[in-house]
Amino acid sequence: MRVFTAHLRPGAPPTLVREGFAWGALLFGGLWLLAHRAWIAGAIALAAAVLIAVLVPAPARGILEVGLAVGLGFSGWDLVRVALARRGYALAHVVAAPDADAALLRLLTLRPELGAAFVPAGGLR
Repeated sequence: MRVFTAHLRPGAPPTLVREGFAWGALLFGGLWLLAHRAWIAGAIALAAAVLIAVLVPAPARGILEVGLAVGLGFSGWDLVRVALARRGYALAHVVAAPDADAALLRLLTLRPELGAAFVPAGGLR
């Protein structure tokens, strides 16, 4: 069972964010954060990676690069949550389900009024 946090903003569909280690952030660092629209955290992570590569001598460079990658892996999803909060999303629920689709279904079962965010303004045709 995986745990997801559900973030809500008026007029927008719910956004689910997985809880746990972010393997993509470990492997791709700031680019992964940028892909998840965590602009500020992504820019800082990329800047830190460049600064480490340019300013740190070779013996310590590898240690700091691995430390940055592991730190991003452990905090990647939390940084995405912070970015959502900056865009006006509020943490509304914590949902446990086998996958993201099941978590969304469980959330819409608990809060059926959220399903209206998926209907276009002109209604269904």
